[in-house]
Amino acid sequence: MDLSVIIVSWKVKEKLRANLRALYASRGDFSYEVYVVDNNSGDGSIDMVRAEFPQVKLLANSDNLGFARANNQALLQAQGDYVLLLNPDMLVNPDTLFNALIWAKNNQQAVVSGYKLVDSQGEIIKQVRRFPLFFDQLMIIIKLPHLLPGVLNHYLHNSFDYEKEAKVDSIRGAFFLINKKAWLNISGQKNILLDERYFIWFEEVDFCRQVYQNGGEVWYSPAAQCVDYVGASFGQVALTTKQKYFEDSMLKYFKKWEAVWQYYLLKIAWQLVDLIVSLLAQK
Repeated sequence: MDLSVIIVSWKVKEKLRANLRALYASRGDFSYEVYVVDNNSGDGSIDMVRAEFPQVKLLANSDNLGFARANNQALLQAQGDYVLLLNPDMLVNPDTLFNALIWAKNNQQAVVSGYKLVDSQGEIIKQVRRFPLFFDQLMIIIKLPHLLPGVLNHYLHNSFDYEKEAKVDSIRGAFFLINKKAWLNISGQKNILLDERYFIWFEEVDFCRQVYQNGGEVWYSPAAQCVDYVGASFGQVALTTKQKYFEDSMLKYFKKWEAVWQYYLLKIAWQLVDLIVSLLAQK
């Protein structure tokens, strides 16, 4: 099996339907399987997949297990030499999977690879990020980029050229291709698994960090292209809940990877911001 495609879905039945139709219209000489892990959508997604795409390997959860844990359910079963983590609100072109596979097979240094993502208007989605640093994440917490966007230029890698392939720190988890053999070789693990301490956010950054820690590389290439509708699932979540998820994941990332003082100072910053927001809400 050349490729395993894993889609974790939550309450985006129509986007998921379009995604699967596009996947099964893929062209090229390669074999693939598709997993859909439904995180208790309750919107008819499960019945739709069963009725319209019986070839899909469907895992139906009774609760929302989050992104990392749900992906791991399928990762433990995936048979492909390459594994693609694909958001449900994506739309591949007929040649997307084949072109991505060809590039990845010809570039074995890339344990993880990401490709050109465009929005519904064909505009490039800037997805390459440098690894989070204390300063840029503190700026995000205190919301300074709303006044001075330039403070995040380094973190957001605003100078990156999306028409050229390059080694990068991390790429967006929406289209996240993993060379299974390469990962197992450098990690010494038996499976590809995301860190389940993250419910959502930072799990793909964490995995890229693990790749580099183990001596591997992460690459971006424009060799394949995919439409990304950006956050169709997450757009349904309340803003305050999103912020809690983001806060929780950021702190867990820094606790795992950075000096302990950075974790505690960021935690204090979050507590102060949360307190200020709470006080303002009472007025």
